[in-house]
Amino acid sequence: MKTNKIVSNNIPISVSLSSTLEAEKDQVKLKYDKKRLIIISILAIFIAVFISIIAKLLIYLIDLITNISFYGKFSIAEASPAGNTLGIWVIFIPAIGGIIVGLIALYGSKAIRGHGIPEAMEQILTNQSKIKPTITYLKPISSAISIGSGGPFGAEGPIIATGGALGSTLGQLVKISHHERKILLAAGATAGMSAIFGSPIAAIFLAIELLLFEFSPRSIIPVALACITGAAGHHLLFGQVPVFKINTVLSTASNSALFAYSIIGIIIGLFSIITTKIVYFIEDSFEKLPIHWMWWPALGGIAVGIIGYIEPKTLGVGYNNITDILSGNLALNLIVSLCVFKFISWSISLGSGTSGGTLAPLLTIGGAAGAILGYFITYTFPASGVNIPLAALVGMAAMFAGASRAFITSIIFALETTGQANALLPLLAACSASYFVSFFLMENTIMTEKIARRGVKTPDSYKSDILEKINVAQVMDDNILVLSSDNSIEETIDCLEKAPEYKSNYYIVSTEQGEYLGIISSSQLYNRMNKPEIKLKTLIQHKLISIENNRNLKTAIELMANEHIDVLPVLSSETRLIIGVLSYSNIITCYRLGQKEYQQNNPTISLKRNGLKLLVHGKKIKHLFNA
Repeated sequence: MKTNKIVSNNIPISVSLSSTLEAEKDQVKLKYDKKRLIIISILAIFIAVFISIIAKLLIYLIDLITNISFYGKFSIAEASPAGNTLGIWVIFIPAIGGIIVGLIALYGSKAIRGHGIPEAMEQILTNQSKIKPTITYLKPISSAISIGSGGPFGAEGPIIATGGALGSTLGQLVKISHHERKILLAAGATAGMSAIFGSPIAAIFLAIELLLFEFSPRSIIPVALACITGAAGHHLLFGQVPVFKINTVLSTASNSALFAYSIIGIIIGLFSIITTKIVYFIEDSFEKLPIHWMWWPALGGIAVGIIGYIEPKTLGVGYNNITDILSGNLALNLIVSLCVFKFISWSISLGSGTSGGTLAPLLTIGGAAGAILGYFITYTFPASGVNIPLAALVGMAAMFAGASRAFITSIIFALETTGQANALLPLLAACSASYFVSFFLMENTIMTEKIARRGVKTPDSYKSDILEKINVAQVMDDNILVLSSDNSIEETIDCLEKAPEYKSNYYIVSTEQGEYLGIISSSQLYNRMNKPEIKLKTLIQHKLISIENNRNLKTAIELMANEHIDVLPVLSSETRLIIGVLSYSNIITCYRLGQKEYQQNNPTISLKRNGLKLLVHGKKIKHLFNA
């Protein structure tokens, strides 16, 4: 049997029309993808504009309910429950709010319960980013009632959940993929955060760390545009002053101070673990109660009211508490009282399943704990160089980093909301320490524990897809039989009977020069309705789908899935002639080996075998390619 290589000086090479069409198709697809990105970006900006308005309306609604509940007046003027004069009757206000929230959850949607981010994560991971449209208005209303009646939550959790629901709803109304819907969900959620705090960069990283679980232009661009728009909305509707303004400029930390802030980060990291465990312990305790879950927020509200009677500063949003802690002007006993009572009030209320957020309470508790540790360090080691406001700031960020493991978000958020650039290194030191402790000592975070209990696993790393690193040429099978289009059915079957090792469900058909023509199935070949003398080229029904050998496996498997085919002819990127075939089994085997070799840090993979063969006129098997 004569063996020949396909080379330009031996056998004339004809450029396949299918390959040309394939190249043109790829360019069209690329233009289409860019067009889709523009459309998704425009939709993301639209969502951000709308959610910025909703954010302002939410604040108005919270203030309205606060004024009605604690001061008996119909007003949207900024108000804090801490200044109320209700006395012991203040205990009942959060309980009434809890009853109303329970009724909304019972007759509206149970999904309003909780702080919103875990629920959004669950829908992204399990339900193609589909959130009930009713959440768009039920979540802000229920949260406003919960917070306005004294609930120890922030407005950021509800607006993040509302923005996510808005993005998801719009994504369900227009014809887009579930991945594009995920982008709109993340864009809406983070735009809401940016609108409340004026922290667009932190919001972008929140999307990456907690919602998108990827970093790519197709997802980051719409989210970034939405966050920028949300920040513009914040500047227009809330002002341009940092949310947690520190009147003095923090000085650069010394090396000894950096070490002290790292110690604070370690302690706060341990505290974040304890906080998470207690919150879910309380939640589990409510699950064991012999009463309907609708009444749980009312019970939590009674606890909030009792604690609010003892320490009024624990009632409501309490953004002013964070500012007071960061100022360094609060007495130590007040900081300790706020830290302890805010923690008890928030953990019981959140565990009861009411509607509210986690960010503001975590910031308050962490900031207070950081300030306490700062006072202790300065008293014990006066030469440490620790600054109380900076200690409070690093405690605030470290608490969020440890509890949520949104590492970069925590650092950037603290910088954006205070405008203190000199705090970067202390924040990095403290958040790194807190993140380290949390990672090694706690399996799930305050954001993921709830959905983990439902069997939903969240990605914990962003390693690149192995299939993107491997070319088709490394995996394709070139020890196959290619059928000549001029062969008859009778000739082909006769030859296959003599060489059963080449029998397959699908066969590649080409010219004698190796120019790819199409695919025929074994059922077509052995169909008794076909006359034996019919040429194979008349049986070709599949479209001229192929892939070049320099493409990656991810592209190949997407093409196979879209075209509903199990095998994919491989064409040379240089000669445009067929040089092999790729099947699902090749890809699966490669992936299995790739996983193993990835762990060994050795990306070189090759499953190639020698000997591409062509059946010519039913008389001989011609070797087209030898490696």
